[in-house]
Amino acid sequence: MSRRPVEITPDLLLRAYRAGLFPMAESRAGKRLYWLDPELRGILPLDGFHLPRRLRRTVLSGAFTVTADADFPGVIAGCAAPAPGREDSWINPEIERLFTELYRMGHAHSVEVWREGELLGGLYGVALGGAFFGESMFSRARDVSKVALVHLVARLRLGGFTLLDTQFITEHLAQFGTLEISRAEYKRRLAEALSMPARWLAAPEGLEEAIRVMRD
Repeated sequence: MSRRPVEITPDLLLRAYRAGLFPMAESRAGKRLYWLDPELRGILPLDGFHLPRRLRRTVLSGAFTVTADADFPGVIAGCAAPAPGREDSWINPEIERLFTELYRMGHAHSVEVWREGELLGGLYGVALGGAFFGESMFSRARDVSKVALVHLVARLRLGGFTLLDTQFITEHLAQFGTLEISRAEYKRRLAEALSMPARWLAAPEGLEEAIRVMRD
């Protein structure tokens, strides 16, 4: 007798994150979700974030309007949409549904970057205790996803977070100080972060100053 597949619910998703797992679909059209627990995990140390001077000028120039939790469905849809060099996506409709529900529950968050009312890019992830699990980002103009990342890091630092999980390390993230650690070390840091009383701040005071003092 075959077993019925376990239904993945938002609560199950949260339990998985607390255990160090995260889900991905094989493709945009894929029906099945897979749990990943890689041997090497990418993290971006919040106190070791590198902000290039040119990007700092861009972030502080006022060229973009940056918000948080203003259009979570728009951000996750943008992350799932095809883009040059990324014709397919691991974000299938089930992923969209589950994370949108986590957003409604107050566990998932987004950062949006706008220009003249148009959503140009952003990122989203899950916050639990002092850990933020970054899921995906997208950009429709130069530097937009980088601007979203800078704002995310500033919010996390102001809110008392201690762990920013990037899942994997990429060339894009490496320039900001992302590094790989072992599965055991990740889970040790995760346990510490989950016990921290951090708060997600959608519109924190001192945000611009927090960005201004980031080291290059």
